[in-house]
Amino acid sequence: MNRKILFVINIDWFFLSHRLPIALKALEQGYQVHVATGISDKMAELQAHGLIVHPLPVTRSHVGIGEIVGLLIRLWKLFREIQPDVVHLITLKLVVFGGVVARLAGVPVLVSALPGLGFVFISRGIWPAIRRKVIGVLFRVALGHAHGMVICQNRDDLEMVSRLARLPAGRLTLIPGSGVALDQFVDTPLPTGRPVVLLAARMLIDKGVREFVTAARAFHVRTNGQGTESPRFVLVGAPDPGNPASLTRQELETWAREGVVEIWGKRRDMSKVLADATIVVLPSYREGLPKVLCEAAACGRPVVTTDVPGCRDAVRSGVTGLLVPARDSGALAEAIGRLLADPILCARMGRAGRRWAEEVFDVHQVVAAHLNIYERLQNDVGSP
Repeated sequence: MNRKILFVINIDWFFLSHRLPIALKALEQGYQVHVATGISDKMAELQAHGLIVHPLPVTRSHVGIGEIVGLLIRLWKLFREIQPDVVHLITLKLVVFGGVVARLAGVPVLVSALPGLGFVFISRGIWPAIRRKVIGVLFRVALGHAHGMVICQNRDDLEMVSRLARLPAGRLTLIPGSGVALDQFVDTPLPTGRPVVLLAARMLIDKGVREFVTAARAFHVRTNGQGTESPRFVLVGAPDPGNPASLTRQELETWAREGVVEIWGKRRDMSKVLADATIVVLPSYREGLPKVLCEAAACGRPVVTTDVPGCRDAVRSGVTGLLVPARDSGALAEAIGRLLADPILCARMGRAGRRWAEEVFDVHQVVAAHLNIYERLQNDVGSP
């Protein structure tokens, strides 16, 4: 009988964009692969890859008692019915609740992946602080599986989870992101003509979209005063209504009418989009390890991003890009201006980015690291 692996993730499109290569490699190695996920419109696409899909009653916005109870019951039933050899939980909410249920249900091997510590760890005020305290307590239960491994994408998250969950070093590991297909995201020369400054992300407040627009306005005013043409500032991505930090379509449309930024919307051809960019920008408040910055490096594009967990791990400061403080549109505009004024520096950083992507972000390395974890933990279960 084939060994079974069950991925548990909050939404289907995120699995396709960030975890599909791991699932396909597991299929290739003889696993029966199940995916429990919130469903948008991607179920047929998941099933077409040979994955067994189980709808999951989970949202990414406010967590109510009713949702928590429904989620716990559904996870318990899935764990007992599927009898997976490995459960791989992804995202904070599912790591916490799924980890508790997995221990109660006797799941043999538990892998808990934290792509980033999320909204609650960057929110300010007393209630987020209280929630962080509660999460710390839950971590100690959810991540205490005898044959478990916690995967973080940056060192800040690794250290915080280790401290909150009080886990020994051997129970945590660092895997830098979800990897980049280096044969699809290829190094191309920087485009000629009017420079394109690109931010590609979900249109969320905490991605720094408003700071990007403010920086774009500063360039627009400055260049108009000098009688020169400003760079093209481009937003790629769409609002995410399931996220409490989502911007509205009305806000994006207002910026587009203002003429300071271009709105390209959600795109599936990101390799082409990045090839059209001169500089890639992500002024986020916190990340796991932003895939777009890894892809930008693979395409030979210099980046400007914030000196925060996750973002700074995707850049070699001064070598592949520049770091600026979060929530600082002035510093962001200054860094963008520095790169635009020095095409030689842009090209040098782009070349260095491609070399770094080949060393660190290759999707084959990331996939192999995950499969090795599954094998090692299963071997530990069978050891005397």
